[in-house]
Amino acid sequence: MPYETITAQSIAGALGAEITGIDLSSQLTNSQTAEIQQALWDHKVVFFRDQDLTPEDHLRIAGVFGEVYRVPFVKARDDYPDIIDIVKEPEDGDMYNFGGVWHTDASFDEKPPLGSALYSLQSPPYGGDTLFTNMEAAFDALSDGMKDMLSKLTAVHSAERNYGSGGYFTDDDNQSASMTINPDDSGDKETLHPVVRTHPETGNKSLYINPIYTMRFKDMTEDESQPLLDFLYDHAIRPEFQCRFTWTTNTLAVWDNRCTMHFAINDYAGHRRHMNRVTIAGERPV
Repeated sequence: MPYETITAQSIAGALGAEITGIDLSSQLTNSQTAEIQQALWDHKVVFFRDQDLTPEDHLRIAGVFGEVYRVPFVKARDDYPDIIDIVKEPEDGDMYNFGGVWHTDASFDEKPPLGSALYSLQSPPYGGDTLFTNMEAAFDALSDGMKDMLSKLTAVHSAERNYGSGGYFTDDDNQSASMTINPDDSGDKETLHPVVRTHPETGNKSLYINPIYTMRFKDMTEDESQPLLDFLYDHAIRPEFQCRFTWTTNTLAVWDNRCTMHFAINDYAGHRRHMNRVTIAGERPV
């Protein structure tokens, strides 16, 4: 759609746009606010380069889309408890990479986040790109029979594999040099969500599953569920549904967590990458 106060340049056919013509460190007009909201619904992930943002600016821009979501299990900044530091130090090497698998943020929650606003404070000299995939396009490309079957299914989500009592981060060797992850038995809780959810702003339908937090289908075992889940995961990350973004310092990305998955690429061992993330509260999927 045409915009009057911003320019949106698509970076791929499936999703993603760079937004120019706006200074996010300034107070936004009502028209600018409405258009960057619309740009997110249109493109599912939007990027703003060369933005010199304070933490207060970062929180204010995230607030354009909704209230703050306090991320569980991950220690926030001491000075700004609504912002988490996402840091990979040179000494983390090839071992640690927060977000380094296809996922949808916190789908284990009863009300998962609407999205996130991720700001680059320090980008590595190369690598560290983020992949995003369009889960609406993935759903649309399925056969009518598969769509009908999936629309009747419910999935069980949990943080057990990462943040639960026996999860990945209970092993100290899997902790990073700078971030603090605090797993506990609250991560073992299970939550039910529809496999196909409807976007509250656009009415579009998308797959709502991901390899980290989706455990199985309701009333099925993990062994019974896994073949279909594996097919859907492979289908959802077909190249034609993806975009790839190369970060530069002082870039802000905002993504719609309700209709995308993302993946942080770990290909910059020996270099530092430092991001700040504000997570935006959402609603229960329907």
